[in-house]
Amino acid sequence: MIIAPLRRLKNRMGKTFLPVLFLLFFLITSGILYSSVRQQDTNYKEGQVAEESIRANKTVENTPATEQKEKLAAEAVVPEYTYQEDITSEQHQLIEHLFDMIDDVRQDSEEENEKREEEAENNDSVDKVTEDEKLAAMKKELEKIDSDNLNFYQQLPASFYRTAFSLNQEELDQVKEESLEIVDQRMSEQIRQNDLNTARQNAEEQVKVLDLSDEQKEATSYLVDEGITVNTFLNEQKTEELKQEAKDSVQPVMIYQGEIIVREGSQIDSTAIQKLNVLGMTEKNQSFFPFVAIVLAALLQIIVLLYLSFPVKDKDKRENQWVFYVVAMTLSLVFMKFFQLFQTEAVPYIPLFFPAAFIPLVLSFFVNRRSGILAAAFQVVFAAFIFYESVGTNVLPVILIVYMFSGLMGTILPRRRISHQGRQSVLWIVVFPFLISLTLLVLQGVDFADSQTWIALACSLAGSILSLLMGVGLYQLIELMVTDDSDTVLNELSNPNHPLLKKLLEEAPGTYHHSMMVANLSANAVAEIGGRSLLTRVACYYHDIGKLKHANFFVENLPQGAENPHNFLLPEDSKQIIFGHVTDGVAVLEKEKMPQMVIDICQQHHGTTLMKYFYVKAQERNPEVTENDFRYPGPIPQTKEAGVVSIADSCEAAVRAMDEPTNEKIKDFVSNLVTDRMLDGQLDDAQLTLKELKIIQKSLINGLCSTFHSRIKYPKMKSEAEKMKEEQERSD
Repeated sequence: MIIAPLRRLKNRMGKTFLPVLFLLFFLITSGILYSSVRQQDTNYKEGQVAEESIRANKTVENTPATEQKEKLAAEAVVPEYTYQEDITSEQHQLIEHLFDMIDDVRQDSEEENEKREEEAENNDSVDKVTEDEKLAAMKKELEKIDSDNLNFYQQLPASFYRTAFSLNQEELDQVKEESLEIVDQRMSEQIRQNDLNTARQNAEEQVKVLDLSDEQKEATSYLVDEGITVNTFLNEQKTEELKQEAKDSVQPVMIYQGEIIVREGSQIDSTAIQKLNVLGMTEKNQSFFPFVAIVLAALLQIIVLLYLSFPVKDKDKRENQWVFYVVAMTLSLVFMKFFQLFQTEAVPYIPLFFPAAFIPLVLSFFVNRRSGILAAAFQVVFAAFIFYESVGTNVLPVILIVYMFSGLMGTILPRRRISHQGRQSVLWIVVFPFLISLTLLVLQGVDFADSQTWIALACSLAGSILSLLMGVGLYQLIELMVTDDSDTVLNELSNPNHPLLKKLLEEAPGTYHHSMMVANLSANAVAEIGGRSLLTRVACYYHDIGKLKHANFFVENLPQGAENPHNFLLPEDSKQIIFGHVTDGVAVLEKEKMPQMVIDICQQHHGTTLMKYFYVKAQERNPEVTENDFRYPGPIPQTKEAGVVSIADSCEAAVRAMDEPTNEKIKDFVSNLVTDRMLDGQLDDAQLTLKELKIIQKSLINGLCSTFHSRIKYPKMKSEAEKMKEEQERSD
């Protein structure tokens, strides 16, 4: 067994044992994980010839290529322009207002000329309003215009105004009419900034063919050139929205794991270098993030394990749980790493061959269910590191989900020998994990005509079957290694040829018979409530082994008719002898390295019950004697098995001492005894429910009645000789 060597090692190392254990576990875990995630030391350069085919080490987005596609898509977007129809009407109104001002100036000039003529004396010449004065008057009119429109009028040269004032009213009206018509016509079209010159040139061509004088055409040309302006503007916000939509519609450019970046013998070009940069395969320096993640994961597992076992009060039990978990998870990591070595592009699903349910199953059986669940969870965490090269592929999610599902299924099984569960173990460990693998593969749209699909399913099924076979085949070996009360050990201890049992039979036959009877009663009762029947039976065989030291001082070993030696002893002396069979028995069992549960049941089978007979006798001599002086040292039963043995031991001894035991007497006695033990607090720590106590009580009554029932006294039968003699006398 491993328990004994570990205990010796712990005793030698003292307080340093557990820190060293967890340090080794941390280093082993970190080393295995880091060997899987570390990057290769590469130094690829442009123009270099690849000595071997370079494949992508993971699936990632080719960000530079995606950005380039997005840029091209944005550039291909046609800019969005907005046509402002109100600008046409504004230009029209500006031209009309211009002619209105010209008309006003002309009208004012005519009025001024008339006024001058009236004021002039006869035969005096009259100076009429000159063009310069008209231009000056026009400038005054322009001063009344708001600043937003003033620029339009200022852009017209002085020659335009001189021409306008030189034309008569009819000619001026023709200029106005033709100008407005051409401007309205051209402005009804969408004119962008780069189209403005073309639109003005076209308008100039129209002016040239008009039936107007040269002065009129010149004036019209000025107005058309200034009246035609940009009326369609770039909508920057809408254009940007369209560009963004075009970018969003671009599918990311992906580099898939296993994709060949450069073939063997080919030159590494700039495109290949760009891909290698994205993959991080051109960096000499290793990234520290994977190492930090590994450290955090390893520390987290140790912290959760310590927190999980914190409620366990027994220090030895708690430390044994830690050792078992550390060894089990180390083996799990080694197995995973082993299968990772065989994972290739041809067989990416080979990790499904890993028996993911085995370690959680074993921990659930031999430690507790929460440890099994913890192992199932961290198997998945560590698998993400070990199969790091599969990140970004469809393989890794399948592996992780199957590992988690299989591990949890292993913890669901009831905590009893797998070989005794049969169909249930096959369902939980084999069938259900295989079905989840099939479901995940179907979800990915696999082709069942492809051999890869069947290889994946075969690996999944084989991994599940391997978990079951390892659980069944190694159960006894693991039990023998990590526990001191395995079935193999218990079967050896139950052999009647065991030296202690042979000695008990020879030196204390009454105690031996009593132990066998208690074993049968207790084992049957424990089996009824789902306890450890074999362990209970073996513990009963040895529970009174301490009576060997003073065998003749126990009534069951006295020859018929012999005087009870306690009649010659003081009650206090008798008490010490009776009490001694418990402590002496514990000492003998510890010396023989018996299972701890056997020792505990021997120590607890009397609990702290009162030795009533000698207590009453002692009180007759000394009324100051207290009950505590005549109670067993205990402790009270701490397990269901110990509680059952405690009740069965007292019942068997009492019923065997009854005069003419009947079924009713036995039933009443057992019921009263169970009630007394409950009221006395002897079963407070035994973890027995009232329902279980009823089952135990019924089992003990049936067992005792079948053994100690009163037999019917049949009349004596006359011998055949007497019958023959009587017949002969009657015939004479």
